[in-house]
Amino acid sequence: MVHDTTQPAAGSGSGVRTAPSPGSPGSPRGPRPATRRDRRRGSPVTLFAVPALVWYLLFLLGPLVAMFYISGLHWPGMLAPRSWTGWDNFSTVLGDDLFWDAVRNSAVQIGVVLPVMIVTAFMTGYYLTLRPRGHRLLRIILFTPALISASAKAMVAYSILAPNGLLNGMLGDIGLDSVTRAWLADTDTALACIMAIDLWNGIGFTAVLFAARLGSVPGEIYEAAELDGTGHWRRMWRIAFPVTKDYVGVTTMLQFLWILFSSAQNVLLLTQGGPGNATTNLSFLVYTKAFVQSDLGYSQAAGVLLFLAGLLGMLAIRRLFRQNY
Repeated sequence: MVHDTTQPAAGSGSGVRTAPSPGSPGSPRGPRPATRRDRRRGSPVTLFAVPALVWYLLFLLGPLVAMFYISGLHWPGMLAPRSWTGWDNFSTVLGDDLFWDAVRNSAVQIGVVLPVMIVTAFMTGYYLTLRPRGHRLLRIILFTPALISASAKAMVAYSILAPNGLLNGMLGDIGLDSVTRAWLADTDTALACIMAIDLWNGIGFTAVLFAARLGSVPGEIYEAAELDGTGHWRRMWRIAFPVTKDYVGVTTMLQFLWILFSSAQNVLLLTQGGPGNATTNLSFLVYTKAFVQSDLGYSQAAGVLLFLAGLLGMLAIRRLFRQNY
């Protein structure tokens, strides 16, 4: 009789297998650190971002660097010789009364238009989420100003605000001839007219954006609040606003940048900064100095200060809404 001479491994019971060591053929495959070959496999995905990075460096970062450089030049025209002046342009800008008039007008414009636009647009967006009768048509009407060119909107505004325009005609028809005036040529009302046009241009567009975001809020939240007897006003500000606070912060930042940097188009088309300097804001001042008066150094020095004002405003809005990006 032949006896089996093999012995079980020390410490192992009969019929019990020991777990295979990691790396052995029978071991289960678990997560392993990425190797150089894996990183090479992912590199083509990274290459897809190269065109966007090149575009960003060329057309966004490049003009920003050029703005800082030109702000230190004495450059009285595109074809004129230029020379380095250092900080002289900034001293000229900060000592110019026109610059401080533009700062005041921009501050008033942002301080009035931005909060009124965001609050009104949020309330309108919430109303759209209630799906009232004709809400689809209302969305189209609200979004329409964003589809009209700036020149067409300026023509509509001028037809209303001109001395013989629609507004004065309506006031005359109801016996308020003493109230009529040249709204765009009066120093007391010209800036208010520009701000009203900014509000007309931005409230509807922003309201549709808010409605799209508020539409993603679960309906069960509103239903639970309604069962507790919560009205629309409290639901809007105690439920809808906190849930969409991050989106409101982003939209507020975008509208702030538009008012600060792009509102010069309405000033250019309607008032040319007048009467006097009543409607000259910072963005229109940068445009005027560069393309009308050909003072490129002054223009870009004011542009640097405008850039810093925009940066500080964005940081303030982020802190106000406690943005986490």
